[in-house]
Amino acid sequence: MAKKILVSAAELEALLGADRCIPVDCRFEFSNADKGRADWRAGHIPGAAYAHLDEDLSSPITEQSGRHPLPEPTRFAAYLASIGWSPAKLLVAYDEGSNAVASRLWWLMRYFGQPSALLDGGLAAWVASGRPLEQGETTRPATPAVELQPDASIKIDTATILKKLGTGEPLVLDARASERFRGEVEPLDTRAGHIPASINRPFGSNLQMNGRFKSREVLREEFLELLAGRDPRTLAHSCGSGVTACHNQFAMELAGLEGSRLYPGSWSEWIRDPARPIETDG
Repeated sequence: MAKKILVSAAELEALLGADRCIPVDCRFEFSNADKGRADWRAGHIPGAAYAHLDEDLSSPITEQSGRHPLPEPTRFAAYLASIGWSPAKLLVAYDEGSNAVASRLWWLMRYFGQPSALLDGGLAAWVASGRPLEQGETTRPATPAVELQPDASIKIDTATILKKLGTGEPLVLDARASERFRGEVEPLDTRAGHIPASINRPFGSNLQMNGRFKSREVLREEFLELLAGRDPRTLAHSCGSGVTACHNQFAMELAGLEGSRLYPGSWSEWIRDPARPIETDG
């Protein structure tokens, strides 16, 4: 890998000591959108800003979109400026431990051509290492907004997936829990099931029991088995709303399997049109 995208608690501490990074707390609960910010105020990694999934890492929902549309470049640039980020500093995202939401911020930085990393094991790893937390709001002087240019090559849209259904390309990899993928339950969206011919790898499959990522070698072996000889560039990542899908893409990049794409709209956009086909298991 040309750039390090996963850092340990010790490495983050060293980066903070050298004033070479901006940590960003991404804790968020889909059932209580205010809880993550409250948890951040109650205790966070020293100097960490907060990123709200709905407000900072997404655009407003439309009648055609999924639940978390990508933010517009100027809006996201304004957010980065507001937390004092500049291209000279590495942005390190984390959440409570799994990095399920933090990986969305990592992906957005990549989409806009900026370096970033995840804290392996998130806040839980930081706390387990005995390192301190601070309370209250973290503020830094704002920096000039950077002009961001999105890289459209790392995403795929609904129309393209629909047009190519039945061809086997792209292979859609769904990061949702298996029972949601199978259509047995659906706690967040109006229809249950999955995109036809897609396959399932819950994002938690990328992690060890302690919440840290599996080794590069193990991840590579597991994803190569899923790919079954396909080029990684033929794979599209999906989930409920384009958030946890980023976790699978991050894991592939960590494993050195580059070039897969994100389907930002994911299931919640796919089902906006009842004419689009769906599958359930059983």
